[in-house]
Amino acid sequence: MKKNGWILLLFIFLGMLAGALVAIWLKEVPGLTFLTRAIKLNWSPAADLSVISYSLNLNVNFSLLSVIGAIIAIWLYRKM
Repeated sequence: MKKNGWILLLFIFLGMLAGALVAIWLKEVPGLTFLTRAIKLNWSPAADLSVISYSLNLNVNFSLLSVIGAIIAIWLYRKM
């Protein structure tokens, strides 16, 4: 299979999604709070240019498990 940037981006996204799901499942385990605690990142660009106006809201929650999932996804991509 040909390696390209879009496939790598897809792998990273799926790895972060898998890590986030594991973090949600393990949220109730008291000893693993350092892995499941999320850091919220918000970005809201907006402009009003008289002719057109836009606003975009992007909210991302990173946990240590989602970062580990992204690292595993990169490792799997390189193994292909």
